[in-house]
Amino acid sequence: MPLRAARHRCHLILTGLVALATAAVLSAAPPAAAADTWTEVGSDRADPLTESQGLTSVEVPAGSANRYTGIGTVPLGVSTRGWNHVGDPDASYDGHYVEPYQRDSGTTKMFRVQAPGGGWSEYVHTLGPGEALNNSWVAVSPDGQWMLAGEWGTMSRLLVFPTPGVNPGTSPSADLPQVSTVRLDHAVRDVQGCDFVDATRLLCSSDDPAGTLFGITKPLLQVDLSAAPNGTSDVAGHVTALRQLPLRSSCSGTFEAEGIDYDRRTGALRVIVVSPGFCVLTDSKTYRFTRG
Repeated sequence: MPLRAARHRCHLILTGLVALATAAVLSAAPPAAAADTWTEVGSDRADPLTESQGLTSVEVPAGSANRYTGIGTVPLGVSTRGWNHVGDPDASYDGHYVEPYQRDSGTTKMFRVQAPGGGWSEYVHTLGPGEALNNSWVAVSPDGQWMLAGEWGTMSRLLVFPTPGVNPGTSPSADLPQVSTVRLDHAVRDVQGCDFVDATRLLCSSDDPAGTLFGITKPLLQVDLSAAPNGTSDVAGHVTALRQLPLRSSCSGTFEAEGIDYDRRTGALRVIVVSPGFCVLTDSKTYRFTRG
């Protein structure tokens, strides 16, 4: 084959490979989705000991009260074993309630699960390479089989686990594995909670103090997934900053955005914001929002 013809054929092959690779990347990206608007409609005082870390609505049994976490909700038998911090919990639609725990040091994090019948069990996860020790929040997928969790700091991923106590592949006697990852198209910082709105959309509360990622501090984030998590393959996540969370208090200083909950039965969104200084005791709030 003449040299010029060979070069031309090589160019065509390379062009085709680039086109295929580009198509693959685009197909992995989440489809364009309109950002929701969330309007504040009210607030309730958040107790600094028992309602300052996270919250979730529980559907089973019917009529269950909302659940909250804080330093005062950590059982003594759990804290004396080193699990001294609880994050933002979540519950599956069949009534399994999951709390994320962390220690000050070590190579593990723990998820404490209460079954609908009331019994508790613990599932321990051994950190993977580069995984942060902290365990800020969990979000159970609508099908109940998969659970997302997040790390503190500036991150471009969310971790995916089988939901302990719900997914049949989990056992308290076995290490809970990370099975896949949500790859974010925009970095997020200090996410304190996420909750599923539907199978491919999450809302997340960020405690970002700098505001350099989205132009605002303490943002409410929307994450649109390219597909529902299935535990076998990574999915892409498109991040949008929707608004700044309310920062109102009688005290001046640094607020802390905490856990988040979306109740599909009412369409209500709730987010905890802890007030600065002494006002952590008096006017920390759980803010309520509606869509539109």
